[in-house]
Amino acid sequence: MLSNSLIELDRAHLVHPVASYRGHEQAGVRVLKSAKGATVTDASGHQMIDGFAGLWCVNAGYGHDSIVEAAARQMRELPYATGYFSLGSEPAIRLAAELADRAPGDLNHVYFTLGGSDAVDSTVRFIRYYYHALGKPTKDQFISLEQGYHGSSTVGAGLTALPAFHAGFGMPLDWQHKIPSHYAYRNPVGTDPQAIIAASVAALRAKVEELGAERVAAFYAEPIQGSGGVLVPPAGWMKAMRDLCSELDILFVADEVITGFGRTGPLFACSDDGIVPDLMTTAKGLTSGYVPMGAVFLTERVYNTIADGAGAAAVGHGYTYSAHPVSAAVGLEVLRLYESGLLENGVKAGARLMAGLRDLSSHPLVGDVRGRGMLAAVELVVDKARKTPLPAAAEPARRIFDRAWNNGLVIRAFGNGVLGYAPPLCCTDGEIDAIIERTRRTLDQTLEDPDVRAVLA
Repeated sequence: MLSNSLIELDRAHLVHPVASYRGHEQAGVRVLKSAKGATVTDASGHQMIDGFAGLWCVNAGYGHDSIVEAAARQMRELPYATGYFSLGSEPAIRLAAELADRAPGDLNHVYFTLGGSDAVDSTVRFIRYYYHALGKPTKDQFISLEQGYHGSSTVGAGLTALPAFHAGFGMPLDWQHKIPSHYAYRNPVGTDPQAIIAASVAALRAKVEELGAERVAAFYAEPIQGSGGVLVPPAGWMKAMRDLCSELDILFVADEVITGFGRTGPLFACSDDGIVPDLMTTAKGLTSGYVPMGAVFLTERVYNTIADGAGAAAVGHGYTYSAHPVSAAVGLEVLRLYESGLLENGVKAGARLMAGLRDLSSHPLVGDVRGRGMLAAVELVVDKARKTPLPAAAEPARRIFDRAWNNGLVIRAFGNGVLGYAPPLCCTDGEIDAIIERTRRTLDQTLEDPDVRAVLA
């Protein structure tokens, strides 16, 4: 009875993110009731392995009492402290120091936000200020990748390059530009890593020349494109793009909102890529999703240019909840857990996940398996030779999500028939194996769909 009343209240009042409002009203909400480790339970008692860690964020897993205690302790002692007026709190100061100590290179300055979207917004503000401080205010054009995701704020949604975030919103803005993704499975230059890198380098160089090097401010890239379908660039791609940005005198921004905090193995994916970006954004795994928080990392050069440019004047950018002490206390405890075995377990579990998913490659519907660590995707096709996607009539997003759910698995089912995986780093061997087995069952059920069979090669 409680569930029914909640469904009606939700239908009447709660606006859901990135949803068909009418479609959601018709279908009704699925209410999650509890969670522990890698398992979530809905209001009816149905248990599932959360193969997507909420929204790529519950990296540590659910139900860590030590995280709850850290938050409660901080709430009792100091539930809020502003960062304005040169005030601060111990957890925020310590977290900034710990993160700077672990970040690549000289990313020594940390600005805290509420999440990934406003972290990306903050980078735009900082970059604009940086160039004004250098006396180059005309460097105001920004470039990102097709199929990239950089948040859902007014500015970030324009850097994002997914149709749903543009349609009806008047996006992208006229100073936001795109170059093609490295998307290896469907790249026009083929699958050769060096050819893909060369094509991306040429595309960025051409776009900068088209806009004018004196106009281009920055280039944004995710170490792995998450919401675009878990698109993994060839090894060396990030370094090549970073080097080109240095050559062209434009800032390189690494968006690690999804990849940060053990998702690909190390604390930061940029470490594996061997690069130091000019700015780096994080969120999600920063607090394992227990409370909202994001962060922007700035190099010494970027920070000092802004600081010197401002002189005695205030840099007019701030949020009420920046460096929130409760979020920072949670971040410190989550960091401790990562380094007390979770990162190590994530590497082991990630290897098992990738091996298990690759074992599905022979399935008639599997066209591509890709990933790194605990971040992976399976792309479904009805013709492997032609790489023909599942037909829209098969409603791949809805049907596959529903089937996986009924089979005891939460995954991300993209509209183009890509299945996304980002399980908590705490997963056991048994849980990883269950993710694979439940995926196989979901694929077998999808193979029986009449509209899929009708077009199967």
